[in-house]
Amino acid sequence: MRRREALGAVLAGPLMLGACAGRAPNGTIRFWAMSNEAASAPMLMPGFERANPGLRVDIQPLPWSAAHEKLLTGFAGNSLPDVAQIGNTWLAELVAIGALAPLPANEQALFADNFDAVLDTNRIGGTPYAVPWYVDTRLQYYRTDLFQRAGYESPPTDWAAWKAALRDVKRAAGEGNFAILLPLNEFEQLLTLGLQQDEPLLRDKGTRGNFSSPGFKAALGFYKSLFDEGLAPVVSSTQIANVWNEFARGLFSVYISGPWTIGDLKTRLPASFRTRWATAAMPGPHGPGASAPGGSSLVVFAHAREPDAAWRLVRHLSQPTVQAEFNRLTGDLPARRSAWALAGLTRDPLTAPFGAQLERARAVPKVPEWERIVTEMQVVAERMVRGDFSVDEAAAEIDARADRLLEKRRWLTDKGRAL
Repeated sequence: MRRREALGAVLAGPLMLGACAGRAPNGTIRFWAMSNEAASAPMLMPGFERANPGLRVDIQPLPWSAAHEKLLTGFAGNSLPDVAQIGNTWLAELVAIGALAPLPANEQALFADNFDAVLDTNRIGGTPYAVPWYVDTRLQYYRTDLFQRAGYESPPTDWAAWKAALRDVKRAAGEGNFAILLPLNEFEQLLTLGLQQDEPLLRDKGTRGNFSSPGFKAALGFYKSLFDEGLAPVVSSTQIANVWNEFARGLFSVYISGPWTIGDLKTRLPASFRTRWATAAMPGPHGPGASAPGGSSLVVFAHAREPDAAWRLVRHLSQPTVQAEFNRLTGDLPARRSAWALAGLTRDPLTAPFGAQLERARAVPKVPEWERIVTEMQVVAERMVRGDFSVDEAAAEIDARADRLLEKRRWLTDKGRAL
């Protein structure tokens, strides 16, 4: 399909074209990166440019809030760079419109010693299209002092025991406090519980929702019970003025978040508070549970001006020593296990649980509509918590909304085509 037709197969509504980037001179690799990574990436380039005389890297920083649209409009306007950082959940969409080059056969070593679930997110239809750059997942940050006061050295690892501990922790925290914060405007916590079930979240080759499965309804019911029993406040994140201060004050003793929160807690709370919190893996229905793999990957575009040089840059950024240095600069967790060892992350009691959690991570469905589906899931789940739906009704409603979003995918599948 032509560029605009390919985009039309994925996007709803009119296409808004952004400014086109000028053509880079020969020997220049154009690299789009986001936020903190874009600020730190230049410090990784001197080694690359010394090893590749005649090549230089031109890094364009993008805000995360605008990056997705910039990539799509760049594809439509034939102004994409050679290499870019992307969010892992964008991969299916970019592959569907033909924007990406698959990983060359001679670059398969770039997948060495990565976490299995993260690698899965970088493959579409069995073909690798992206190389993990840094990784994340979500687990528990918990108040060690309040858990100890309640009689626990650490959070239990199965749902039933974990909820019993949350009841005890709430009592230990005192009147007016809760056990856990589950912001109703965030989908990640419920998604984590849903991924811990045996059934997939979508069925029929990703063309229909599977949220009425027994497993997902069990996750919905467990999630709802945390609010029904008063263990979690019925609030969105915008209703919590300062998450860090409220965690320190004891309004909640468990907060589910990613590795970036380590730095936030260290910098936003007094050093004396450091001994009063820790990280722990997510509980599952019958033992340690799964969560979604996240992070960013590096891609080379199908019409890159300097494809060979682009893959050399990806290879450089994937080296364990470079990823360990990137961790030092940004705090991002390396994609390669060997880089974890070099950076000392496997020995750090705060980061080591993230490594264990990533070993149990499960990839989310790889369809372009996925981010819209989980947004609808979150909207329905909030209404369920507020009393508008029962668990069964909420599951059916999420399925109905997912099926509407997947209607075009079903039509294409029936016609023997797929996004």
